Amino acid sequence: MSIFTRLRQLRGQRSRAVRASGAASADGAVAADGAVAADGAVEAEGAVAAENAGAGGGVAAAGGAGRRPGWRVGLAWLLTTLAALFVFFALVGPIRLDMLTFSGLVRIPVEGLLGVLLILALPPRPRRVVAAVLGAVLGLLTILKIIDMGFYEVLDRPFDPVLDWVLIGDGANFVERAAGPAGEIGAWIAAVLLVLAVVTFMTLAVLRLSRIVVRHRRNSVRTVAVLGFAWVLCAVFGAQILPDVSVASTDAATLAYGEVAQLPADVKDQKVFRAEMAQDQFANTPGDQMLTALRGKDVLVTFVESYGVVALQDPQVDAVLDAGTKELEAAGFGARSALLTSPTFGGGSWLAQSTLMSGLWVDNQQRYNDLVAGHRLSLTTAFGRTGSRIVGVEPAVTEAWPQGAYYGFDKLYTAQNTTYQGPRFNFSSIPDQYSLADFQRSERATGHDPVMAFMALLSSHTPWAPIPHLVGWDSVGDGSIYDGMPQQTTGPVAAWRTSGGIRTAYMQSIQYTLSTLISYVKTYGDKNLVLVFLGDHQPASVVSGDHASRNVPITIVAGDPSVLDRISGWGWQDGLRPNAQAPLWRMDTFRDRFLTAFGSQPAPAPSQPH
Repeated sequence: MSIFTRLRQLRGQRSRAVRASGAASADGAVAADGAVAADGAVEAEGAVAAENAGAGGGVAAAGGAGRRPGWRVGLAWLLTTLAALFVFFALVGPIRLDMLTFSGLVRIPVEGLLGVLLILALPPRPRRVVAAVLGAVLGLLTILKIIDMGFYEVLDRPFDPVLDWVLIGDGANFVERAAGPAGEIGAWIAAVLLVLAVVTFMTLAVLRLSRIVVRHRRNSVRTVAVLGFAWVLCAVFGAQILPDVSVASTDAATLAYGEVAQLPADVKDQKVFRAEMAQDQFANTPGDQMLTALRGKDVLVTFVESYGVVALQDPQVDAVLDAGTKELEAAGFGARSALLTSPTFGGGSWLAQSTLMSGLWVDNQQRYNDLVAGHRLSLTTAFGRTGSRIVGVEPAVTEAWPQGAYYGFDKLYTAQNTTYQGPRFNFSSIPDQYSLADFQRSERATGHDPVMAFMALLSSHTPWAPIPHLVGWDSVGDGSIYDGMPQQTTGPVAAWRTSGGIRTAYMQSIQYTLSTLISYVKTYGDKNLVLVFLGDHQPASVVSGDHASRNVPITIVAGDPSVLDRISGWGWQDGLRPNAQAPLWRMDTFRDRFLTAFGSQPAPAPSQPH
């Protein structure tokens, strides 16, 4: 072989080596591009990953130039761990804060196991789409869990995605009244950012984990098999670490199904409620047969905000009620008390108010909307048939309130038309003493016809601080006497630093309102005054405790003994303070019992034309 032939051969071999090297480099570039764009060079059924590993080993052998820095490896492990924890919480996290414990999270989510199998079964492009959709769904479920936690803390029930949207506006109104417009805007911004962040990060987390699952296909299948077998055993034998919390978890699927199933349940409930609205034995009772035993009386039905049975556990509240009973007896007034079960807890006062007034169980917004749009007889309209002047005192109403038309008010006093010139207290409210004083001089002191008043007193509204103190009734005036008083008492920030501080503030607010009512009866009461006062609901769980009842006290005070004689068959207890043995009724039963006791006659429904 000539030297020239040998040189040509060597040149050809070098050219082929260069082309092979170029091809390998191109393949590596493609693989790297695939890793960034999608699933980390795992999609060529493991071949590209193996090739990259070999190439990486070759490069490392050539000088270690392709080895990743240690901090990048650590960061990758950290991100993967955080992604796994994020997804794991979405699958097994509870909907109540009191269940958010380490033991409560030791669970096996079947949805996660099925999700891994689905990811492994799909080709690359559909896999990425499905992973993104699953991440977004898990993000939304996580948001629902967070909302549920808040609802359980305040209202002791889960969020209803169909009916509870109105409460978002009410919550924003509360923040605005408590923290001002800037606080409301900040709360809206924080809420929107939270939703976007949770959904976005959950989607990225699922995408990241799906890439790792495919990259380690064999180990993933083995892990799913082991955990799947463990899940079946736990499900069959009912394994639990905490009571009523199964290790074999289906929580995510159950939550998703429950949200979807809520719509037909709400539709069915609406039909049931509308049928109940149509059944009213007093609907056609004429005025001369309605409430005959209360003719000439001024009747005040007064809701004390958050006045629940938990207040009766406080010695100082009990002392106010017991002393008030003696003071009223000395002034010629008697009292009878019992307990009612409210349809709501921690909030939603309008549900309790409409329940008592209508005689229907109004435990959700849909029922409330149907009620106020209809013509169901209320206690206010029943008194209206007798010729009484119907007055509403609603200091929480700060804008148009079309729902108030249901109650048939001749006059409605709200925050919009008040003459109050003093400072605002908790919930930006005016003192209860001012509300009663203004009502007294505007209605009872004017010589009007007998008055039936439907009143809401707000000084015991969350956050229960600051609260006013009693002043002389002749000094109330336009409220200027309260100037400087909020700064002289404990504010909400200080009160809410500890659970004990919150409870103390709540109890003090209840003492104030009860003392105000007792003082009002002593000052302005006469033989023609009948006062019905009750709680609308228990305070939030932060005061009432977890799994508290929905029971509230109710009391009737009268200067005319014949009024209390009418309810002697009810078995209510003497005085202002009911104990645990007091009769307990559902709040919706009160209307018909009250109407019957005070002389109302049921009237037959008009005959229907054939």
